[in-house]
Amino acid sequence: MTPEKLLTPPKLKNGTMRIVPLGGLGEVGRNMTVFELNGKILIVDCGVLFPEEEQPGVDLILPDFTYIEDRLDDVVGIVLTHGHEDHIGAVPYLLRKNDQIPLIGSKLTLALVEAKLAEHRINAYTLTVAEGDTERFGPFECEFVAVNHSIPDSLAVFIRSEAGSVLHTGDFKMDQLPLDGRITDLRHFARLGEEGVDLFLSDSTNAHVPGFTAPEKDIGPVIESYFHRSQRRIIVASFASHIHRVQQVLDAAAAHGRKVAFVGRSMVRNMSIAAKLGYLNVPENILVDVKKVDELPDHKIVLMSTGSQGEPMAALSRMANGDHQIQVGEGDTIILASSLIPGNENSVYRVINGLMKLGADVVHKDNAKVHVSGHASAGELLYCYNILKPKNVMPVHGEHRHLIANGKLAEQTGVEPERVLLCEDGSVVDLHNGTAREVGQIEAGYVYVDGSSIGEITESELKDRRVLGEEGFISVITVVNRQTGTIISGPDIHARGVAEEDEVFKNIKPKIAKALTEAIQDNKEHTTHQLQQVVRRTIGSWVNRKLRRKPMIVPVVVET
Repeated sequence: MTPEKLLTPPKLKNGTMRIVPLGGLGEVGRNMTVFELNGKILIVDCGVLFPEEEQPGVDLILPDFTYIEDRLDDVVGIVLTHGHEDHIGAVPYLLRKNDQIPLIGSKLTLALVEAKLAEHRINAYTLTVAEGDTERFGPFECEFVAVNHSIPDSLAVFIRSEAGSVLHTGDFKMDQLPLDGRITDLRHFARLGEEGVDLFLSDSTNAHVPGFTAPEKDIGPVIESYFHRSQRRIIVASFASHIHRVQQVLDAAAAHGRKVAFVGRSMVRNMSIAAKLGYLNVPENILVDVKKVDELPDHKIVLMSTGSQGEPMAALSRMANGDHQIQVGEGDTIILASSLIPGNENSVYRVINGLMKLGADVVHKDNAKVHVSGHASAGELLYCYNILKPKNVMPVHGEHRHLIANGKLAEQTGVEPERVLLCEDGSVVDLHNGTAREVGQIEAGYVYVDGSSIGEITESELKDRRVLGEEGFISVITVVNRQTGTIISGPDIHARGVAEEDEVFKNIKPKIAKALTEAIQDNKEHTTHQLQQVVRRTIGSWVNRKLRRKPMIVPVVVET
């Protein structure tokens, strides 16, 4: 929706379902969709977005809960489609506001969420569901459908109501030979299509990719080949939730007589949960504690690590920087068994370069087939549209280019262009009598988690951080006598990160002193802030002109 079309949504009428995405439309992350009907609210997913380089110091980015914050008692449940961070990571932050909201999901998904909640000391009510189950939450009847993804136990949800029916796929693909034997249930999709789908919310991440997503089984032989040729340590980095990939590594390690150590707190936690629930088959006596890997010869060890996205504090990044207990050396094989989340490219290639500089052989998506996507490509999405024959389509989960590509696929299969809703975070869509239309827009900005602070960091403060990092810092301290209009001390100039010697500033000091003196003598009523602005303008224009820099300038004027 363009800015000139923004409008306040009308009051919601009884019998009409309102759908408001609070995240996941325009970015790959912080997926969260709110469904409202007859005074009750159902939420599907509640995830986080990981920061990019232009958001320095930020740990996580949450959806903006403001839209529902004063109505949390009306929330009948949060349906979680699967256990990835971009779908469950924000749950603890929402439950901090109301821990009585029920969580609904599959066995593995809820186990991963409960482990996160335990860290936040939150006890929540959970309801475990499986494919084929139907549960009612207030005015919403939810039927759950098995879908295949890069984490086991993923579910789509079909929402029936008096306003119409909605199918939300969550993340999915159509791997016909999945490692766990659990395929996306197209027969179930077909039955829902016969019943009638009024609004289809479909994963868009790979909508721009032609054809079909490759099966997970293709990765096993590639990993096996690197295990066969490697003479030293092997380090495999992947998402901490990619149980299928970890299973392939465990199987290859067992076949080659190697022990496996999990590296990274989230990797250890998630794989422990997966093994306990039977989603991960761990060969006997294959696991060792990471603290004991130095006791084993290099050709007998495999490290399964986090950090495949170049996260600064993750294990692999610290190895690349040489500040991890695992010291990467000549001849080590590093396998980055994951795709690149958009925006992480620079961070990942920085880690790859660091590891190669240390002498490691780095295997990644550009030089080997060591990962396949967890998302349906265009060919698979076309199957869905033809099977479901939805009346209205609202692409979700993806950047704008992904959403647009998904919308075009819908049109190719016969969905009328006016029935394809290309929305963004905060768009308000009303569904009534089988017709969905966009009726307005609400605020749905980023909420930053920075250490212990949540929502306190603003875009302005992030801009200041970027300026500090990119342009440097200059402070100017001057002591003045307002009565006499004279400079008592200074101006003293201190620069950091400007790549210039202090001597460079000697020519501007007299100009600052003159500007201050004139300002005081012209108007003795000038406030301290106004005097500081005189200093800021004087040195700012000079630095910009002479040094071609725009550093952060902090003027301090002390009056005596």
